[in-house]
Order: sequence, then C-alpha cells, then structure tokens
Amino acid sequence: MNNSTIRRALSATALAGGTAALLLAGVGPASAHVGVTPDKTGANGYALLGFAFSHGCEGAATTKITITLPQELNDATPTVNPNWTVEKVTETLAEPRKLADGSSITKRTSQIVYTAKEPVADGLRDALVLSAKLPDAAGTTLYFPTLQTCETGQTDWAEIPAEGQDPHDLEAPAPALTVTEAATEPASHADHAAEPAAATATDDSGAAARSWGGLAAGLGGLALGGVAFARSGRSAKQDATAAK
Repeated sequence: MNNSTIRRALSATALAGGTAALLLAGVGPASAHVGVTPDKTGANGYALLGFAFSHGCEGAATTKITITLPQELNDATPTVNPNWTVEKVTETLAEPRKLADGSSITKRTSQIVYTAKEPVADGLRDALVLSAKLPDAAGTTLYFPTLQTCETGQTDWAEIPAEGQDPHDLEAPAPALTVTEAATEPASHADHAAEPAAATATDDSGAAARSWGGLAAGLGGLALGGVAFARSGRSAKQDATAAK
C-alpha cells in the first residue's frame, strides 16, 4: 500500500470521525426533540448542522424528516447517509436576491427531505447533517421547522417562541441556533471543505515520519545487536584458544 492510498484512507477516517463527533455532541440519548447541533456558529462562515432524533411519533417508527431552511439561507448541502435517500426542494423567489459577490439568484433551496430506506424504530437514534453558510448577522436566531413523518402520524417540530418565551416551554419547538460574531477571517467554502483533509495530511505526515523513524530505530537496534553477537562469538573463541 503506497503513501497516497494510506493518506486517503486516513483522511476518510478523520472526516467520518469528525462527523460522528458532531452527531454525538449536544444531544442527550433520551432527548425526544428533533434538535440541531452546529459545529460552528460564526457569522458569514460555513457550518455543519446535525439534526438528531431518538423517538418516533407516539411510538411509531420514523420514515421521513423534512427540514425547512430559514429565509436567511439560500442553500444547504445535505451529507449522504447510507440509511436514507435525500432530495433538495427549491422555490422561486418573489424578487431576485442579491448576493455578496454582486450576482443575484431567483431560486433558493427551501427544504431538505430525507426519506428512510427502512423505518427507524422508536427508541433508536439517528442524525442527519447539512452544510450551510450562515448569514452575516450576529445575534440572529435561525429556526429550522422540521416535520417528522412516521408510519402512523407525524410530529411537526415548528413552534417558534414568542419574544421572552422559553423554548423549553413549547410542546414541539423548531430546531434553532443563534449566529455569533464572525471569526477574524471568515472561511470560504473551499477552506471549510479542505480543513479536515489538511489536518489529516499533517497528521498523516507526522504519523508516517514516526513510523519510518520507528522502523529505522528498530533496524538500527537489530544491526547493533548482530554486531554485538558477532563480537561476543569471536571473544568466546579467543578465550577457548587461550585456555588450550
């Protein structure tokens, strides 16, 4: 196996590990709500948004999760999940929307729809991940109304708290996150996508260097051991000759 193959394998492992860490963060195993856990919240930056659930609808297995994007977002990229099929739903805007680069759009992604290949039984946990660029508006709370469809019935996690109201007082609150101050240097989409690979490449190089260093040290030790053994053999013969 060459270094390139090893590097790709380690890169894929690191990315999977990072996604797993995101899915495990922030949502307890007994949580009945469909919530969202972002890996970042900085304004004008890219974030991975994990939507997790662990219960169905009154005990019925979950068959579909429909995530509605807030108006502040123009698009989101769904992460492939082998247990689900996924599609993006678009809508035509009433008026063209200008983007930061001066261009404009007439359509936006309004929903991401995940459909389970096999119903997810009540009491089993799963999570779905989207990548999205957050708006340049620190302090803004983004709501993601999410419809959980089950074999029988459905739960619409779409309630938005009134001003001053505690979201925990709601029966079916919409998943939400609050945008924080931007990082010193806002990350580009390419930078966001490249971060795990870049970190892995650095780790891989270090690991490779340590591996080769260890191998060299081992071979060196073996060679020294051989020399010492040869010398001891010669010494023993000389002693035997002198004794005669």
